[in-house]
Amino acid sequence: MANSIALLFLSLALCFILPSPSLAQFGFGQQGFGQPWLSQRRLGYRSQCQLDRLAALEPTRRVPSEAGFTEYFDQFHEQLQCAGVVAYRRTIQPRGLVLPYYSDAPRLVYIVQGRGISGTVIPGCPESFQSLRQGFEQQWEEEVESQSQQRFRDEHQRVQFFREGDVLAYPAGVANWVYNNGEVPIVAIAVADTSSNANQLDRQHRQFLLAGRERQSHEQIAQVEERFQQQKGNNLLSGFELDLLAEAMGVDKEVVRKIQNLNDNRGDIVHVEKGLQMLEPQRHAEQEAQEQEREEREETTQERSWGSACERSNGLEETYCTLKNRQNIANPTLADYYNPRAGRLTSLNVQKLPILRFIQLSAERGVLRRNAIQPPHWNINAHSIMYVVRGSGRLQVVGHRGRTVFDGELRQGQLLVIPQQHVVIKKAQSEQFEWISFKTNENALASHIVGKTSVLRGIPVEVLMNSYRVSREEARRLKFNRGNEIAIFSPRQEREQQQGSVLNSVKELITGVFMA
Repeated sequence: MANSIALLFLSLALCFILPSPSLAQFGFGQQGFGQPWLSQRRLGYRSQCQLDRLAALEPTRRVPSEAGFTEYFDQFHEQLQCAGVVAYRRTIQPRGLVLPYYSDAPRLVYIVQGRGISGTVIPGCPESFQSLRQGFEQQWEEEVESQSQQRFRDEHQRVQFFREGDVLAYPAGVANWVYNNGEVPIVAIAVADTSSNANQLDRQHRQFLLAGRERQSHEQIAQVEERFQQQKGNNLLSGFELDLLAEAMGVDKEVVRKIQNLNDNRGDIVHVEKGLQMLEPQRHAEQEAQEQEREEREETTQERSWGSACERSNGLEETYCTLKNRQNIANPTLADYYNPRAGRLTSLNVQKLPILRFIQLSAERGVLRRNAIQPPHWNINAHSIMYVVRGSGRLQVVGHRGRTVFDGELRQGQLLVIPQQHVVIKKAQSEQFEWISFKTNENALASHIVGKTSVLRGIPVEVLMNSYRVSREEARRLKFNRGNEIAIFSPRQEREQQQGSVLNSVKELITGVFMA
């Protein structure tokens, strides 16, 4: 027992005195000291949040590719400028491959539909997937050998599967690619934090292509076309001199000409005719379901322990290179708030996904049944970028001095920015109203006005009486009429019917006692 305690204290001490040099360059240390990936948001753009009116946003720019397309919301719109983010929606057809690229800003991606494979190449991490002469790679290597008459060997960094409801986190400047190995198109909504300190260029969103070439975009607004003319171009390698690049890569000039192909008009999402073959463990449907269930139950607890036990590097390179960047928030069993008559809310923050500490973003997924309400609340430390996944709902947003800045319907595919400290109320109009909110803080906090654990519940009755000039009974109703409901409220009619049925049951019980 004593030895175990001594080892525990020793490991904690090493967290503070032995940071790994290879990890320190990626930001594992004290906040504010040499952390290029710790995306602290800038404070110099607060004046851009002088918003008198908010509006539901839809994409204004569409960039087609061979196997999909990307739709961009106008990043120069005052709402997105206020939040300091950009948003875009990407559709990838089956067998579509998003060519390798990296971005100048950290981002979160929510998978609205479909499933696929994602690869992230982290500098300094080993290629842990290697071809062997046994196991699941053997058959593939034998096929390659029969075709090329020589043994083919490959190795690459870890790939991961994702599915509908997953949130993927990508740090700035980290190369990644995506492949659709499913039978339906992948639809994903992404938000990139251009106000992050990780982006030291400017607030314009840039994607640096390592392959391919971006096609001409189709604009709905002519002015937007002019703004983005400078972004159209080839991949980064096409800008180098042929001889110099060939020498650096150790290949002949003909290969470099193919890499620099200026006539590649497929775009940045290409079709893989025979499907993508790579090193990956074989997964059967039953095994996949079991793995997903295990991940949802165990990995959150494990990573939370990792984050709290050692805020700085523990000196093990493997801890960083295997750090998870995916979490599903669509599974009902993972809900933080659940009301069978109203819906559910599921949040994703740094406690559940530690890599968000370096992204400085978090997410929340909401589901409301028809006529259910998310009561008035505000975000204490973040802007909220809300995207409707399915259905429709009515929203009201109230800003400083009681000014209503939004009062309308939000439908599937639309986006709305709810600025920090602005109060919002939501009511489902369709059979099921679903949304995903991206928040500009890795540990976003919200304060509710009514319900259990709310502002009104925490204020004494006497204070409410004098604040609103109401009677004691009215003040008590303000505090307690919603009972123990938190964050999501059932429709009033259903709630009254439930209360009526409870009262009838009590009356029947009392009558039965007296009759006896």
